[in-house]
Amino acid sequence: MSARRTIGRMLHPPHLRRTGAIALAVGTWLTAVNQGPALVSGSFGGLTWLQVAMNIVTPFVVANLGLLSRDQ
Repeated sequence: MSARRTIGRMLHPPHLRRTGAIALAVGTWLTAVNQGPALVSGSFGGLTWLQVAMNIVTPFVVANLGLLSRDQ
């Protein structure tokens, strides 16, 4: 599958809504579990925000890989 077709599949609105919703739900859960105490106590910095971002990006990537592997 070409890079253009892959990106097109990932950005197709129905797929983007689904993978975005999965990323948001799973990322929120991962953030609560992994960085919850730091966020609640207010002791967070740049590294914590990077970890929060990765908690959202990771399930987004995994959901898209699942979508793309189904199309192979």
